[in-house]
Amino acid sequence: MIFVDTNYFLAWLLEERDQQHRQAKELFQSAAAGKKKLVSSAIVFFEVYWVLTSFYGKKKTEVIEVLNNLLKLSFIKWESRDLLVEAMATFGKTNLDLEDSYNLAFIRKYKIKSVKTFDKHLQKMC
Repeated sequence: MIFVDTNYFLAWLLEERDQQHRQAKELFQSAAAGKKKLVSSAIVFFEVYWVLTSFYGKKKTEVIEVLNNLLKLSFIKWESRDLLVEAMATFGKTNLDLEDSYNLAFIRKYKIKSVKTFDKHLQKMC
């Protein structure tokens, strides 16, 4: 199993046609062909989101499409994939940011009864 970090996803997604892009593309193609098993973390998922929005200035709708497509890739095992999928659904239809959408998914999954937060949007959704 191979852990994939943020920079590999970004090199593949941004298609800057350099050596890093070629290496990332080869890895993902190999995994798609069943030759390699890939795994990544929720932290990496959030880092991809952060870099795309803050550094590259991508719009929310663009980022939602990219992140949902990453979650659909059957050759990548995501840590807490179920929570990420639910978070993306909430993120796409509310004013919550992705982090709070994930927290809401966590709260719901574990049936947490009490939430202490000063975030009015999150509190309202709980």
